[in-house]
Order: sequence, then structure tokens, then C-alpha cells
Amino acid sequence: MSNISTTQDMLWDNWIKEQDNDTGNKLIESYFYLVNYHVQRIAAHLPNSVSKDDIKSLGLFGLYDALKKFEPSRDLKFDTYASFRIRGAIMDGLRKEDWLSRSARDKTKQVERTSQLLEQKLQRQPTSNEIAKELNITASEIEEIVKDSLFANLLSIEEKSSDSNDDYKEGVGYNLPDENNPLPEQHLIRGEDYQELEIGIQQLNSNEQMVVSLFYKEELTFTEIGHVLELTTSRISQIHKQAIFKLRKTLSQNV
Repeated sequence: MSNISTTQDMLWDNWIKEQDNDTGNKLIESYFYLVNYHVQRIAAHLPNSVSKDDIKSLGLFGLYDALKKFEPSRDLKFDTYASFRIRGAIMDGLRKEDWLSRSARDKTKQVERTSQLLEQKLQRQPTSNEIAKELNITASEIEEIVKDSLFANLLSIEEKSSDSNDDYKEGVGYNLPDENNPLPEQHLIRGEDYQELEIGIQQLNSNEQMVVSLFYKEELTFTEIGHVLELTTSRISQIHKQAIFKLRKTLSQNV
């Protein structure tokens, strides 16, 4: 471990002095794990049609941008600074590409309308199976549509937050964190009125509660959660979608 640290220190010394491409590439390679981490977390919210390679390219741009703009004299770890640049670059790229297609937006509206009609009819929140039966599609498709629409809302909220702050012109996610302005993922745990959300989480089954807690609070990836619960990554993804569907109303109010 100390050898890795020493090598990294040497690379930073060379980079600060010379900023040559060879040293820069070695530092990029050294911190590329940060790109993979954010790609895994963000991709978990996106449709399967969105290429992970495209997201990775956006993250790599963010990492390179962080390396070029990082000021070692500041009392800030590069890992922290780079993480916000990487995440910001990915989120900006997703917004510009408008990854949620028109047909996906139409499906979202259709699901919402059907959900509201069923709620009035049943006098309770309908299940994904009930909405699916009404629309003649599968429950899994309903859960996927709801998950996608919630992430689209988060992108929209981030954009408005960035536009309203004149002190920062570098894009969504680039601001340094503070406790008064939590990241979108953290809204799930630390929203303005998370007491309601806590009640909603308590109504989930044990696996859904565990996945929500490990993913949003402990910040594990689906693969890591799978190891903990001894389930496949795809099964964890399915449980996550089911949990998000059940929490959609509370989440919509808190994001």
C-alpha cells in the first residue's frame, strides 16, 4: 500500500511541475476506479438502452477535467474533488442528450394517469401488477418506467438548482458538497420531510428495505449488495425497482 502511495506522490510531483501527457495518463489510470464507481451507481437508474460505455466516456472527461483544474494547495483531497467533477460531467451529459425519449415520457404520463384512476377506484395506492393489468404490460415494465421518470425528475431538479446559483457556472454536480445542499441520491435518506419517507420504507419487505439502505445510505453497488444478500446483481436490481415503485409518491414529494 505504501508503494502505491509513494508512486502516486511521485506522479503528483511530476504533474505539478511538468503537466506532461505521460504523467497525466498515469494519474488518470490511477484514479479511474472513481469513474467506474459513479458509472455503476448512476447506470443503476438508467434504461438498459443507455450505453455504459457512453456514461464512462462522460465520467472520463470529468476525471480529466478534474486533473487539469485541481489546485493541490487547497485543503481538499483529489479523490473528493474528482468525484464531484466526474459525477457532474455524467449528469450534464445525460441532461444534454435527453436520454428519456418522447415515447418513454408518454409511457410515464400513461402510468401516472392509470395509477391515479385506480387509486380513486380502489381507495388505496395500486400495485405495479394492478397498473400493469390495466395497461396490458408486465409489472416489471411498470417499475422500470417509474424508476426512469424519477431519475428524470432528479436531473431536472439539479439543472434548476445549478441555474439559480450565479456563483457556479461549471455545470451540475461540480459544486463542493455541504450539508445544506445534499446530492440527489441523498434525498432518499435526507429529504426535507424524510419522516414520511421513513414510514414508507418501513412498509417495504425486508429485502427491499435492505437494498434501499445499502444502496442509498451505505452507497454500495448492486453487485456489492448481491454479495451481502447472496443474490444475483439482476435480482438486486429487480428488488430496487420494486422498492422505488412502492416509494414513488413519497420520493416525488421529497425530491
